[in-house]
Amino acid sequence: MISDDMMSVLEFLTHLFFTFTLGWYLITNLQWYNYKLERVVLKHHKVWWHIIYFIIPYFAYQLTDDFFSIFFYFAYLPAIILWQRRLDKPLVLTWRVRRYFFLLVTLTLFQDFLCYQSNSCVGYGVFLPLALTIFGSFIIEKYLYLIYKKQATTKLNKMVDNGMKIVAVTGSFGKTSTKNFIAQILSKKYIVHATPRSVNTEGGIMKDINEELQENTQIYIVEAGARERGDIYNIAQLIHPHYAVVGVVGQAHIEYFKTLENIVRTKLELMQSNRLVKAFIHKSVTNEPHEKVIFFGDEILNIEANLDGIKFNLNIDNQNIEFKSNILGDFQATNILAAILVAKEFGLSFEQIQDSVAHLNPIPHRLERINAGGKIILDDGFNGNLDGMLQAISLVKLHKGRKIIVTPGLVESSADLNLKLINAIDNNFDLAIITGNLNANMFEKHLKKPKVIILPNKKELENILSEYTKFGDIILFANDAPNFI
Repeated sequence: MISDDMMSVLEFLTHLFFTFTLGWYLITNLQWYNYKLERVVLKHHKVWWHIIYFIIPYFAYQLTDDFFSIFFYFAYLPAIILWQRRLDKPLVLTWRVRRYFFLLVTLTLFQDFLCYQSNSCVGYGVFLPLALTIFGSFIIEKYLYLIYKKQATTKLNKMVDNGMKIVAVTGSFGKTSTKNFIAQILSKKYIVHATPRSVNTEGGIMKDINEELQENTQIYIVEAGARERGDIYNIAQLIHPHYAVVGVVGQAHIEYFKTLENIVRTKLELMQSNRLVKAFIHKSVTNEPHEKVIFFGDEILNIEANLDGIKFNLNIDNQNIEFKSNILGDFQATNILAAILVAKEFGLSFEQIQDSVAHLNPIPHRLERINAGGKIILDDGFNGNLDGMLQAISLVKLHKGRKIIVTPGLVESSADLNLKLINAIDNNFDLAIITGNLNANMFEKHLKKPKVIILPNKKELENILSEYTKFGDIILFANDAPNFI
């Protein structure tokens, strides 16, 4: 027989572990969605996960009483562990996450202590410590955020006073490539620092300034991204760039912005800088004249693109200048043009720029060519917009052998744009491997010509590629969305 004391200990431990497990699920989702609770609740791509891993267990805890321990240890806990192991983007234990867990455990234990002392609690509550942790974590992080922001602003202003210039880059497509091209070209003459990888939020930029930006930097290049109106304005007010680059604008993240006009207005927020000297804006964004704006996009002539690189001419400063690069995709000529215009503004000669363009390094996961065992892999995993994917498909068409595409389709987009992508895939590929469930039904219904494999779990991808591809094939990885999408 189990004594009442042992039952009390088991009940206490089960409550603590259950609250911690629900908290783990919640903070994992918050980390995916930039710690915005409303996005986790209203914009989640797999709402049924909430039902299985949060709502049903919560009500089971409220209703099953003495039998909940059996449900928790033999059903819910194994299920959440299996769910965690299958994620391709698991929880990262940042200091923010560690503070969250410390607060959650502390509040849970404090609540349980009060219940034990008063002997008046009916069971142990789960909702209250979770709710207080979310609220308390928000307050703590907001306070720390303001401290980090002040540190970043102070450091940046001091470096600007010492002569550092700031270049900010945004756009719907190619902003990471443009940022990196600018950095590579300018590094021929200056000490340059660029925000790493795809870091493009206000918080990420603050972290980069505080932790990575060196005091001897002469040019700081910042990528600015957005999911809603005001995001880029906040970045502009943080860094106040001397030069703004607004690249091609299209319907990326249309799910959040609703209209193309909203996207355009958001991108142009980058010009709201007290230090602005000049802005380079692609012709697709606006044609409204401004004394500090240079429009670009019409200078490119005679583009030639193949699986080895691109060649194009620029009609610039009344000269016709040829540029060559091993960067793949004719659309990259526009991103390189933006980098050339910035480099020219900073005093580099065309000879210096030509040499730099010829030696540009490809950006990882952005139409990056990899030769593997007689197969050509085009890794375009970080490209999630239709125009870029269509450009990649046009490049694949140049290959004479079999063509395979691995993609989840378009994410945070519309059905119409996904149908355009499906049509392009239908006309050009022999095999389509559709990862995830988000667009699986649409692709399975409308793809007619290529063989279609639906792959809900990407962990099986390596085996599928080994079985279905062979020497001489070209494989395009187009948009590598994580499996929570």
